[in-house]
Amino acid sequence: MHQKRKNRMAFTSAQKTALGALAVIAAFTCTPTFAQKYPITDAQRSTAQQVAEKGIPVSELAPNAPDTYVVKRGDTLWDISRMYLKSPWRWPELWGMNLKALPNPHLIFPGQTLYLDKSDGYARLRTQPTGGSDTVRLSPRTRTDSLASLALPTLKTHLIAPFLVEPLVADAATIEQAPRLVATTDQRVLMAAGDRVYARGNPDAPLSTKPGQPRSFRVFREAIPLKDPVTGEVLGYEARYLGNAELARSETTEEISDGKGNLKQEPVPATVDITSTKEEIRAGDRMLPEPPRTFKNYIPHEPQTSVNARVVSIYGSTPVAVAGQNQVVAINMGTAQGMEPGHVLTLLTQGDRVRDTTAEGKPTIKLPSEHNGLAMVFLTFERVSYALLLDVRTGVRVGDRLVNPQ
Repeated sequence: MHQKRKNRMAFTSAQKTALGALAVIAAFTCTPTFAQKYPITDAQRSTAQQVAEKGIPVSELAPNAPDTYVVKRGDTLWDISRMYLKSPWRWPELWGMNLKALPNPHLIFPGQTLYLDKSDGYARLRTQPTGGSDTVRLSPRTRTDSLASLALPTLKTHLIAPFLVEPLVADAATIEQAPRLVATTDQRVLMAAGDRVYARGNPDAPLSTKPGQPRSFRVFREAIPLKDPVTGEVLGYEARYLGNAELARSETTEEISDGKGNLKQEPVPATVDITSTKEEIRAGDRMLPEPPRTFKNYIPHEPQTSVNARVVSIYGSTPVAVAGQNQVVAINMGTAQGMEPGHVLTLLTQGDRVRDTTAEGKPTIKLPSEHNGLAMVFLTFERVSYALLLDVRTGVRVGDRLVNPQ
């Protein structure tokens, strides 16, 4: 989607500060619609109001925070926050803003210059140097650009975009009752993109092309139970994403002769076209409707309640014991426990159990848990969330803790 616009605008210095302040943009789930609102939490709005005139203590700035910085294409909000702050999740305090002038703060673009104002022991980011002109006039111009590329993303989108459509957590009944692929046109075992295949739905809900019925599906296999590493409780079932399919023709029935002059009704499966594949697809794999395509927004922030979560699993089709930088993990807290996209969490090591060879009898001792980096939640289900690992120092394992950022 593109936008063409031609206008004349004049902004006061306060408005310019607001336009450059508190920048953030969404991680997207492949939507064609970009005319969306960007939500700001009440807590973040309150924080911004409190520091609009004050800023943050200079002592909270990163050691090499630049006095000026020109935003570049490829930058992310997380990059800039980390450049300026020891604690990147505290970005609302640095981007103090005039909320009356700009209630929607998702506006920072490549080419803008950020000025670090350090006065009276406090720091704020501005889009004009201190003492600059009160008004900037923008001459008429026409701009044609993709709306998806205008503002800065929170994270590098290529790291999380695949995961925004892949993980699916559901209960066992939902997956068990989902439509299943049953055959191909030429009886091949494996199915790939471009193949026409056949599927059957639940007897009470056959696949149909009638208006209002889903036509686009995701194909899954192997509903793996996600068990809480502390209690052993099953939190949900993670279905393995295989690809996408489009329903071409409804399920029906057909009268067939039994060879003795009798007719009987036999089911005729629905016709489905495989549109894309991540892995091979075969008979028995399940289909679930493609979720609504929404422009999902999130902003990095600290949880407002106490968090004590654990890593449940490391996401991926190939099992691994240790996760590293830019990998995705599932954790044992979801929307039911107050988790939100954008929550920043501190990772802690489990602390190895070792023998104290210096003591008599060489008893086993447990080493303390250590800070091991940060993770950001980007996808939530009722009892499970998925988080991207950031700034990880050592490998992350199932059972590692995640707590409020430190």
